[in-house]
Amino acid sequence: MLSMTQDDGGLDGLVRKRIRALRVAQGLSLEELAARAHLSQSSLSRIESGRRRLALDQLVTLARALDTTLDQLVENAADDVVISPMTHGSHNLSWPVKGDPAMSVMRRRLTEPPPDNPARMRAHPGREWLVVLSGTATLVLGHRRFRVETNQAAEFPTMMPHAIGAEGGPCDIMFIFDRDARRGHRETDGRAGNGDAQAGS
Repeated sequence: MLSMTQDDGGLDGLVRKRIRALRVAQGLSLEELAARAHLSQSSLSRIESGRRRLALDQLVTLARALDTTLDQLVENAADDVVISPMTHGSHNLSWPVKGDPAMSVMRRRLTEPPPDNPARMRAHPGREWLVVLSGTATLVLGHRRFRVETNQAAEFPTMMPHAIGAEGGPCDIMFIFDRDARRGHRETDGRAGNGDAQAGS
């Protein structure tokens, strides 16, 4: 029978902590999770405390009982937990999203209001999300204008003509782009150049 032991480089202890953390987060008692996993309460208690070896068949059952997968239950912590940003100008930073290469995150500082000229608004496939980290932003979607204050977020389809800028002073914004939105921004940034960097989001 395949099993995990303390020689697994700390993974054994991590999995035990993860089982307990998931059980507590879901509001399950030892008795309730044991019943779901077809184990005795004492067996589950010994698994969580490290007094019983972790067998693969038990892990499969526990993963199912905790509404997760075996892969997620035994996933080890990545070595590169901290990700350094790539710089784009003095105030623009971007980070890759390891869990989903299709997504990207960017932080931008905006200092100018959104353009009044509809021709400078962007429209492209995709979807994007933003969170205002400091200051106040004005988001223009078609003919509508939205005031987005610090700690507020917005989500919108990027096929809607859009632009974003600062209101009443500089603002810092965290953007999250899906693959299509990121591609659309690369293309329009390349055509517009740095002078139009704030024309859209």
